Amino acid sequence: MNPVNVIIADNQPIFVEGLKSVLTGNGTGHQAIQVEACFYSGSEIVNYLKLKQTGLLILDISMPDLDGLKAISEVKQFSPNLHILILTGYDDPKLVKAAFKSGADGYLLKSSDTNEIFHAIGEIVEGNTYIGKGLALMESKPVRQEAFFEGKFAQKHGLTKREMEILRHIGLAMNNKNIANKLYISDQTVSVHRKNIMRKLGVNSTNTLIKIAYDNNLVG
Repeated sequence: MNPVNVIIADNQPIFVEGLKSVLTGNGTGHQAIQVEACFYSGSEIVNYLKLKQTGLLILDISMPDLDGLKAISEVKQFSPNLHILILTGYDDPKLVKAAFKSGADGYLLKSSDTNEIFHAIGEIVEGNTYIGKGLALMESKPVRQEAFFEGKFAQKHGLTKREMEILRHIGLAMNNKNIANKLYISDQTVSVHRKNIMRKLGVNSTNTLIKIAYDNNLVG
């Protein structure tokens, strides 16, 4: 398996060096990783990625001169297929939601152990989203003022009640297994619904589904 090219961005040089050592000394059983560059500010990331494509960006939210969320938004304009993992100390659900809305594929706390970091990377490079242990997105409000508009959205795109339910859970960055457990259906059933939703909305990525869910107020 070819190694994943990774860029690390954090405002703490000691942390960057430690993470680089962990990723490149992964040992047997983990995804092979090549750290191609390390940066300590948001603007450095943007300037680098304007000139060169890579596989995965790991960054903190708190960055000098351009915070992580703004950096993601800028980078996604010219590198839309870049995989992005937030690795931070902030566990505020609002920040987690904002990260996914900006275009992140995963969100981990710096307290995560090595195995979870590699697991998150593996999920992300396979095209999935990942939320670390101890994190949660705020659930949708029981009664939403936008319910009428949700109905219009479903009607416009021909989405069934079940597909809308699953789309709302996708908007919370939940994977197929978690959605299946939440709705008491099989992973395979969720997968079929997800594919149908993508077909009806004319999209081909989970990140786009998450953005659509937020832009249309399908999640609280």
